[in-house]
Amino acid sequence: MRKSRAAYPVGWRIMDGLEWAVDRLWPRTLSRLTPWLMVLPAILLVGLLVLGLIQIADASLRTLDRSTFLMSDSWSDANYARALSDPVYAKILWRSLSGAVIVTAITLFFAFPYAYLMVRTPRAWLRKLLLIALFLPFFIGQVVRAYGWLIILGNQGIVNDMLGLVGVAPLRLLYNYPAVVFGLVQYMLPFAVLMLAPALTAIPEETEAAAGSLGANWGRTLVHVLLPMARPGLVGAGLVVMTLTLTDFAMPAILGGGSQDFIANAIYDQFFRTSDQGLGSALALMLVGLGSLIVGAIFMLFGAGTLAMGGRSK
Repeated sequence: MRKSRAAYPVGWRIMDGLEWAVDRLWPRTLSRLTPWLMVLPAILLVGLLVLGLIQIADASLRTLDRSTFLMSDSWSDANYARALSDPVYAKILWRSLSGAVIVTAITLFFAFPYAYLMVRTPRAWLRKLLLIALFLPFFIGQVVRAYGWLIILGNQGIVNDMLGLVGVAPLRLLYNYPAVVFGLVQYMLPFAVLMLAPALTAIPEETEAAAGSLGANWGRTLVHVLLPMARPGLVGAGLVVMTLTLTDFAMPAILGGGSQDFIANAIYDQFFRTSDQGLGSALALMLVGLGSLIVGAIFMLFGAGTLAMGGRSK
């Protein structure tokens, strides 16, 4: 009896053909090299990144000739000396660092209860609502959100219109440091919640019940049980928020109005406004070094294993 074509679907035939082609192109004798083949795209990407950093390092050691607007042929540390000695860049560096710390602290303060409620709530509709509210900002670009806050917080915006209804004069809510911090917090909050949710999910609810049965109120349970056990998520969320804030460009540029620049804004200005690629490259490498120092310091304080959910720090 002849077998029906439906007994052997077309998809299976295609997979058999692909398997045959792979066996011819990559014999089983080379199977020990398969793991390296899998990581080859990552190696290529890292290699391109390293090549880019080498070119940036080379440019950072060349100064700009203002008369010809050409880079010098010889190397010097003039760009680094200028970046470290100019009070303008020192102020920008301090603003970036302080902003990263402040945004990280505020974001974690709001992200922890949000993630806890999302993970622990028994109501399915509330969990879905929190998830929708969490993922909705990812469908809106950062620049669009920043311009949205311009409409809301502007002198003729919704907030000042509402304040005017109760007799309050228009307030200057934009183009200052608090506006930049506010914009960065609302931008970073979903990232922090997504990092905290798995860590809180890994904590059994019975642990909280056990702490309560031993006489601990909710505050003591939070301090002595939840926060220590959620440390992997807190460290990971803090690391992501701090590094993203330190390198952010859009929020300081739009909500700061050019008066609250971060390091990324200064780098942009040197590359595309003053055409001083040497100084811009020096600032870029300093930003990379600063971010690496922060990550290294966090690993030294908490251990790299802390970032593994449920792993032990070493």
